[in-house]
Amino acid sequence: MRIMIKGGVWKNTEDEILKAAVMKYGKNQWARISSLLVRKSAKQCKARWYEWLDPSIKKTEWTREEDEKLLHLAKLMPTQWRTIAPIVGRTPSQCLERYEKLLDAACAKDENYEANDDPRKLRPGEIDPNPESKPARPDPVDMDEDEKEMLSEARARLANTRGKKAKRKAREKQLEEARRLASLQKRRELKAAGIDTRHRKRKRKGIDYNAEIPFEKRPPSGFYDTVGEDRPPEHVQFPTTIEELEGKRRADIEATQGTRGGRSRKSRSGRGSCGIKSCCC
Repeated sequence: MRIMIKGGVWKNTEDEILKAAVMKYGKNQWARISSLLVRKSAKQCKARWYEWLDPSIKKTEWTREEDEKLLHLAKLMPTQWRTIAPIVGRTPSQCLERYEKLLDAACAKDENYEANDDPRKLRPGEIDPNPESKPARPDPVDMDEDEKEMLSEARARLANTRGKKAKRKAREKQLEEARRLASLQKRRELKAAGIDTRHRKRKRKGIDYNAEIPFEKRPPSGFYDTVGEDRPPEHVQFPTTIEELEGKRRADIEATQGTRGGRSRKSRSGRGSCGIKSCCC
């Protein structure tokens, strides 16, 4: 398993990717920006932007007024470089570096001062503890395969073309197709060997709430036979129309009765006193 240690000196390629990512994603999505850089974390990307790449950072020579202000503030607020930096108009690392340089210049006038014994200088094999505030290292002529892949990946994602998600989807689709073809080939070989490989419907382990009563416990049978007492379920016929549901209205009942009464009177008026229809008596 390959282990990737994040950090170290910043390269020109990483600086350019970081600038483009900040232009696209803004200055709040550092985790998303760091996903474009293989060897850098979100915290390191944020520090690199605010310590070196931010366009508002002054990288010109220090003036005499700035030096005086820095020395005065360092005397009032010792080691509070985060507070001093916005007042001077520089970054905290620039203020610290300039202050140490001024102290070195003052100590150089001392005859007993030896510059070789300075503990701030890096010995051979030591790593710079603050590489975010240093200039970027130029790119080599022949870039590594990892750097080329990182550059192409960042270019694709920042250009909204085939990026990380699209690659993952394509890879999953390819694996699914390969799995399907392998399963099909295996079934064909087993069928040729005379082995039945038809897919049988698996019994569901869960509860089918539409077909059964969940957690039903049937009562134990007693001393008497109750088979004859069990009634079959009655199918209740529910009304399906509004007329059946509401029933007949009073006006309809009266109209029906009136029609029947008229017919009976008419039939009685057509009979004679003897009860024979159309009789002269």
